[in-house]
Amino acid sequence: MLSRPRSEAEKNYLIDAIDAFNRRLLIISPDFIILAANLTSREGHPENIIGRPCYEVIPGCSSPCVNCPANDALKTGKASLRYDQSYNFSDSMGMFCLFSYPIYRQDKLEALVMLDFDLPSLKNIEDRRIRSNAFLRNLIHSAVDGVIASDPTGKILIFNDAAAQVSGYSVAEVLNEITIRDVYPEGGAREVMRMLLSEEYGGVGKLISYHIDAKNKSGEIVPISLNASIVYENGKKVATIGFFHDRREEIRMQKVLEKTQVQLLQAEKMASLGKMAAGVAHQLNNPLSGIILFTKLVMEEYDLPQDALKDLDRVLYDANRAKDIVKELLKFSRQTSHEMKPLDVNDIISRTIFLLENQSIFHNIEIAKDLDMKLPSITGDAQQLNHVFMNTILNAADAMEGSGKLRLKSQFLSEAGMVRVEISDTGPGIPADVLPHIFEPFFTTKEQGKGTGLGLSIVYGIVESHGGSIRVESAPGEGATFIIELPAINGQQGGGKID
Repeated sequence: MLSRPRSEAEKNYLIDAIDAFNRRLLIISPDFIILAANLTSREGHPENIIGRPCYEVIPGCSSPCVNCPANDALKTGKASLRYDQSYNFSDSMGMFCLFSYPIYRQDKLEALVMLDFDLPSLKNIEDRRIRSNAFLRNLIHSAVDGVIASDPTGKILIFNDAAAQVSGYSVAEVLNEITIRDVYPEGGAREVMRMLLSEEYGGVGKLISYHIDAKNKSGEIVPISLNASIVYENGKKVATIGFFHDRREEIRMQKVLEKTQVQLLQAEKMASLGKMAAGVAHQLNNPLSGIILFTKLVMEEYDLPQDALKDLDRVLYDANRAKDIVKELLKFSRQTSHEMKPLDVNDIISRTIFLLENQSIFHNIEIAKDLDMKLPSITGDAQQLNHVFMNTILNAADAMEGSGKLRLKSQFLSEAGMVRVEISDTGPGIPADVLPHIFEPFFTTKEQGKGTGLGLSIVYGIVESHGGSIRVESAPGEGATFIIELPAINGQQGGGKID
């Protein structure tokens, strides 16, 4: 150890400096006896503390303090430091820092310098750090979006409650058992890292609003929207962090919106076609009536050859067919008046079946009725609704080619306040390319001359005019189900009757 002679003046300066130091400074022997003390150490002790054990003077104990750094310094021969609250060196409680420095003479530890720092601010800093960490944890786990972070090896470091809900894994499972590669389909994690290292997806180290598939615990693919970034420390990649949300509900709502838009376009198209149909029907009605009238007159008044009569028969047939189409157009355009009154849907269905079931096409068709006996009434025109059910049921019979099972079901949708009627058949189903056009005017899959293509268009218009909706569900080879919904009176359940 280096040493050099000191002048008296220098020694006095050192003593004055130690006394001026506003912290307690003691020099103690290896057996804890105070050998010297600065003025700050003597404050509050009118008696002389020199020669007394340090643990009696400062902490007020009867034996050496267990956590005193002097113990460590005596064992190791090196300076020691302890943080503690048990050293109550002042009237205020706080975190205290106690230093112990060994003094050697001729390579022998002869004494220890004890120096204390009262550090209440250190305790406050620690408390703030703990509170801050707890707040950040709560912030991450309270986030609506999933948060997941992993180190370069794939070990998951952060996994919040929203991520657990989407993935099906518990936080404990993720942090202890699986890696980031397990929450993506095969190769998904590698693909995310490739994009993070590319400039094409938000810049190097960033991935912004990217739609990708994740994989939950059961192996189900979950579409997510992902924002991710690489975390750097001193220029070195130490982690990646991602924020994501489950897109399943978003996709479902998008499909609902698209379906609603299609329905709206269909309604607008039907309204436009209805106006056009009304105009065309009125313009054609009079000329067709004239053609039919004068054709009949010519056939009755003139003695014409058989070939000519045959030709005029053809003209009359086609003119009458055209007139029937005009009638259908007028129905489609809803130009006829109707009487709206409270009705029992079950009653209309039953009467329709009564009229149809004896027709030859139904002889080999099993008819099953599952009608809710407590249906509320609806407001409607009985004749028009009879046309709706009759047309739809006949279409089902045609689809089954006279053999199969027809199911009629009615029920009350209390939350929507609607009466629902389902008409299902066991026919071949409707091809996917035909389904979007099934309610369009003049669209038919029947042979030429067997259908005008206006039947379901008229049905659609009648249901719409009653404030309801009609749609069809079908898959090739699985039959078809027409679903008709009509608003109930006051949205309340009542008591239906079946004749």
